[in-house]
Amino acid sequence: MHVKDVVSLVDLSTEEIYEILETARNLKLEHRAGVKHDTLAGKTLALIFQKPSLRTRVSFETGMTQLGGHAVYLGPNDIKLGQRETTEDIAIVLSRYVDGIMARVFAHSTVVDLATHATVPVINGLSDLLHPCQILGDLLTIWEKKRHLDGLTLAFIGDGNNVAHSLINGCTKVGMNFRIACPEGYEPNTEIVAAARHAGGNIEILHDPAEAAREADVLYTDVWASMGEEANAEEKKHAFTGFTVDEALLKLADPDALVMHCLPAHYDEEISYGASRSPGSAIFDQAENRMHAQKAVLTLLMS
Repeated sequence: MHVKDVVSLVDLSTEEIYEILETARNLKLEHRAGVKHDTLAGKTLALIFQKPSLRTRVSFETGMTQLGGHAVYLGPNDIKLGQRETTEDIAIVLSRYVDGIMARVFAHSTVVDLATHATVPVINGLSDLLHPCQILGDLLTIWEKKRHLDGLTLAFIGDGNNVAHSLINGCTKVGMNFRIACPEGYEPNTEIVAAARHAGGNIEILHDPAEAAREADVLYTDVWASMGEEANAEEKKHAFTGFTVDEALLKLADPDALVMHCLPAHYDEEISYGASRSPGSAIFDQAENRMHAQKAVLTLLMS
């Protein structure tokens, strides 16, 4: 890859995304075959967390171990990013110690600042604006199951949040059609949508879940209230009534449609338990593929 960091999928070319997917697929198959890797032997990844995590922490930490490297967890109270010390100084100091930095943060500007001032690769493990690592794992999952990406239609039912934003960016890069069904007032960021359309992306903003789901190849959803939005949870629950991915909505999609959710799930809110366990459900494949996709990113950036 020609990039130093993975902060947004916009920064990656289509070829670089496929390089990540192919590397991830190979690493996954070799891992299952018992092949040991020492690609990142002697290398250390700093894991900066402002938000709690299951998948992001375990997948990055385990991924580094499987590549022969080491990860250092820095929790919300360990460095108090931008409070106890400036983000710039933290980036410069960590660059003297470690070979890469992963950051899971609130403000997107924080991960941008880290990447600007660090001399080692910086990976966006999630910000309030974007979630590129999630979507790389998702694209790997769809690619494995559908054998191609170009021309497929992904329908996202829910809030125009960080996952929706990175799906817009990812779908645009690989030639997938993107539809979102959300209540009025919860649309995705207009600048991200405009930039994707300018880059040739087919982006539809809808307000009817049935219209979005019709003949879709992928039905995707996420929690209605993201981390940090707990105060608005009840308000959102009311606004999103009728925006549940359930068995009735599944019947409108393509018969072989995948059901996807980045987890954690709030059953019978954004997704029914039945839909999450349906034959087309790929939610746990997605969770696993976070690790394989991230191992590919780590290998390509840090080896």
